[in-house]
Amino acid sequence: MSQGPRSGLAAVSSALLAMSRHLEVRDVLKTIVASARELLDAQYAALGVPDDHGGFAQFVVDGVGEEQWKAIGPLPRQHGILAAMLQEARPQRLADVRKDPRFEGWPSAHPEMSDFLGLPVQDGDEVLGALFLANKNCARPQGGCGFTEDDEELLAILAQHAAIALTNARLYERSRELTIAEERSRLAHELHDAVSQKLFSLRLTAQAATALVDRDPARAKGELQQVAALAAEAADELRAAVVELRPAALDEDGLVATLRTHIQVLDRAHAARVTFTSQGVRALPAAQEEALLRVAQEALHNALRHSGAQRVEVTLGKRGPGTVLRVTDDGGGFDPTTVRRAGRHLGLVSMRDRASGVGGTLTVESAPGKGTTIEMEAPGG
Repeated sequence: MSQGPRSGLAAVSSALLAMSRHLEVRDVLKTIVASARELLDAQYAALGVPDDHGGFAQFVVDGVGEEQWKAIGPLPRQHGILAAMLQEARPQRLADVRKDPRFEGWPSAHPEMSDFLGLPVQDGDEVLGALFLANKNCARPQGGCGFTEDDEELLAILAQHAAIALTNARLYERSRELTIAEERSRLAHELHDAVSQKLFSLRLTAQAATALVDRDPARAKGELQQVAALAAEAADELRAAVVELRPAALDEDGLVATLRTHIQVLDRAHAARVTFTSQGVRALPAAQEEALLRVAQEALHNALRHSGAQRVEVTLGKRGPGTVLRVTDDGGGFDPTTVRRAGRHLGLVSMRDRASGVGGTLTVESAPGKGTTIEMEAPGG
């Protein structure tokens, strides 16, 4: 390596440490690709994880801007050089990929690539993915290849460790899925044991009250008061169980994707137009993401069920060091001075508790006939 053994080893060490820090598969893939491109000084790097249908379940690139990546179009299929790396499970080092007989072209927006170095990422005999680089940033001798044997050896070391990191990430995600399933099962049992018992008692008490209404109204009144108390207890039990359960979609897709999907469903299910926009928000700690999602769900429920709104807008963005969620509707609104009376009915107390629980704030702007805006600001993102 041109940087010398000491700096080269330091770079390799940094790359391997970076890979080991991540447990999410997508983060591991991004780190592998970025580390490979930086370490071998190439213009472009990519890693594709194949699916069982001739395509790629995941395909991560580094060196291509977001707009250009969108313009390129759908993910590539398993063909040409990519298919060779996956099927033959051996390195591919080419002076000019365009002159290889297996080359099948690329979309018009795709960057021009010449010299090419690719390796399979393997766990034993299983090929986990194809890692490749293109266009080494160096002077190329006439008719020569920009990538060298040393580059190939270095990328092979990186690919071996990439296989370990990717395997560990997959095991972690599988373990987390099992944990979520176990937690859901536990909560289902708790709901059955606690809420079902309360509802059974509530039904018996209501039947007793019905029998007493005509002959002993005073006792019937007492039984009805007990019905109300039991109903409140059942609601509290149910609410406590729901609060415990972190939505699985947050773990799998993150806050932005989960909100977008949720709002798309609401938009199709309701007459009101429901829209979502997000800009510049990165991943937040789990507690913040869950609090923001729950507040959004509560605010959307109010807007769609109680306000008579024709349009509801949800935005998620940055404000200084924090993240801001805003839910705005053009519905009937209410008088903020009555918030103490309306607060529990509209879930405002619960929303404020969620916001303050993660170090955030909740503000409510509304007026009769002027719609409502619920805004939560949380640190981070």
